[in-house]
Amino acid sequence: MSKDFILPDIGEGIVECEIVEWLVKEGDSIKEDQPVVDVMTDKALVQIPAKEDGVVAKLYYEKGDIAKVHEPLFAIDSGDSSSENKPAAAEPKQEATPKQGDSGSTVTDFILPDIGEGIVECEIVEWQVKEGDTIEEDQPVVDVMTDKALVQIPAKENGVVEKLYYKQGDIAKVHEPLFAIRVAGSASTADTNQSAPAASSQKESTAVSNKPQAGTTEAPTAARQGKAIASPAVRRRARELDVDISQVSGSGAKGRVMKEDVEAFAKGDQASVATTSAAATSTSEPKVGGTRVEPIRGVKAAMAKQMMKSVSTIPHFTYADEFDLTNVMALQKQLKERYADDGIRITMMPFFIKALSLALKEFPVMNAQVNDDCTEITYFDDHNIGMAVDTKIGLLVPNVKQVQNKSIIEVAQEVTRLTQAAREGRVAQEDMKGGTISISNIGVIGGTVATPIINKPEAAIVALGKVQELPRFDAQGQVVARKIMTASWSGDHRIIDGGTIARFNKRWQEFLEDPTSMLVHMK
Repeated sequence: MSKDFILPDIGEGIVECEIVEWLVKEGDSIKEDQPVVDVMTDKALVQIPAKEDGVVAKLYYEKGDIAKVHEPLFAIDSGDSSSENKPAAAEPKQEATPKQGDSGSTVTDFILPDIGEGIVECEIVEWQVKEGDTIEEDQPVVDVMTDKALVQIPAKENGVVEKLYYKQGDIAKVHEPLFAIRVAGSASTADTNQSAPAASSQKESTAVSNKPQAGTTEAPTAARQGKAIASPAVRRRARELDVDISQVSGSGAKGRVMKEDVEAFAKGDQASVATTSAAATSTSEPKVGGTRVEPIRGVKAAMAKQMMKSVSTIPHFTYADEFDLTNVMALQKQLKERYADDGIRITMMPFFIKALSLALKEFPVMNAQVNDDCTEITYFDDHNIGMAVDTKIGLLVPNVKQVQNKSIIEVAQEVTRLTQAAREGRVAQEDMKGGTISISNIGVIGGTVATPIINKPEAAIVALGKVQELPRFDAQGQVVARKIMTASWSGDHRIIDGGTIARFNKRWQEFLEDPTSMLVHMK
């Protein structure tokens, strides 16, 4: 029997995507979980798998087309023998309609969908609606927090919120009811057709009454709370203009942010919304003598448990040394200007990561892990180097995979991708797994020396201090200004000793202080 595969939610606020490549063609047999198509959102390349076995009856889009979320992507013939051998396209798609004589409405439960690989529960952060509210399809209903990110759950259909099954701060379970929604039925087609003009007239009347009178200025619509509904092109334009799209009020259907809205916000036409909000906040009375208790949940709870486990099971020791980054920072500045037109952002982090990988080749124990019983040590060929990113939902440590096989430019592209995803709270779980060693860049905030906690089960982590221009003696004994940074290491003393980490750090230092030497050791 032929049926449509509906394009599921592929990201918070994502309503459409581009078809990059079909991995199957019409007539192909496919299996459950087999990749069917690659699509591109404004955040990532996503691969859509099949949900069941069958034969591809029809592909509704061609390469380069824009597909809509919650609409048919392709048709699949499940091979039911009772169905006739008719092509899927031959039968028009039927809309589900209530039976004659049905009551005016039905109440159904909204089931909390999968919100991330391995995620089985989440915390209710904030309900965007209350019981009795009328909601529309794609309208944000609730913000939930997993141990990875803040996720906004939208409505799947129009209706009225009948019941909220959880309160703020409760833990909701995936695949269990989240809220109940009352969906309006239609007793007969005639009734619907007769009521439509009346509803339209009422809307027109309301619209007229809400229009500003002559000589008055219409106040801008307040920006939404949470994620914006916008297309990939609009989000891209917002990034180009350095605009926080969640602060832009949308003029499109269902509050969708349009390109014109972003450009108007960038010019300051909507700035009064933020100003008014800030003014209202500043007028509140200061609180004295009170206390506030908050539960530790989500990413912060996961980090707390991980750090406690690390310091209680791994014997840490610290080693620190100064690096002269004058030469490598000059090179970074040249490359940053050279690749700016190509859209590649070159920071210092790619140099730190690539130089670290080159040093790991000579000191494989720094890229190893020991089991809890300390009876086995595992050495990794891949250098999956993590970088701690400070985000609004807590500390995330995505890692750049297989750095040993990447150029500095390729590392830079991955650093940009992972940093942006982390700050949006949308790092893929695969990017968080498999790290072998980590870098924490405290210097971007401040501070020179730290004692970082190892990201278990890794064996070492380094904290980079801020770069300072300090006086130093050159080879001729003259005082010169040099750009100095302190690197602070924490190592697992079960498998790494002081001599090893000192020699390893010295090799890493040599690559960074003389960046041309890196070229000799690269493939």
